[in-house]
Amino acid sequence: MIIEKLRDLPQKFIIFVDDLSFEEDDEAFKSLKVVLEGSLTAKAHNVIVYATSNRRHLIREFFGDRPRPSDSDEIHNWDTVQEKLSFSDRFGLTLTFEPANQDTYLEIVTHLARLANLSLDKDELEFRAKQWATRHNGRSGRTARQFIDFLQGELGSTN
Repeated sequence: MIIEKLRDLPQKFIIFVDDLSFEEDDEAFKSLKVVLEGSLTAKAHNVIVYATSNRRHLIREFFGDRPRPSDSDEIHNWDTVQEKLSFSDRFGLTLTFEPANQDTYLEIVTHLARLANLSLDKDELEFRAKQWATRHNGRSGRTARQFIDFLQGELGSTN
């Protein structure tokens, strides 16, 4: 409906979807596929979709979804599996962020602490940052940011 309202306008539009994913039984991904590639009507040339996701494959898949000739009612079950997996290919860019090693993580923490004007001894900052990473999703830029936010609250800093 949004695309049809925007299609004939002279402006250009970006539709931004944050944290896109679908459950395995959600057929809405087919509608989005039509928006991305067009259908019987031409693709709207003044609209583009940007989406972020924390999932490499946008549709949840389970091992039980994989076809087994003995118990599959669908004759071309692999077509369904491929349709689910290929959906993410319709987006042109995939960025993968590897977990940081300890030195990089501590460098990020130190930098963020400096930006926040936190005055903690370097050894204490690093010790607490390592503890935080152990308890909260490992070493990453996001974990470092959350740690510094926590420290700012704990220390009463508002920078």
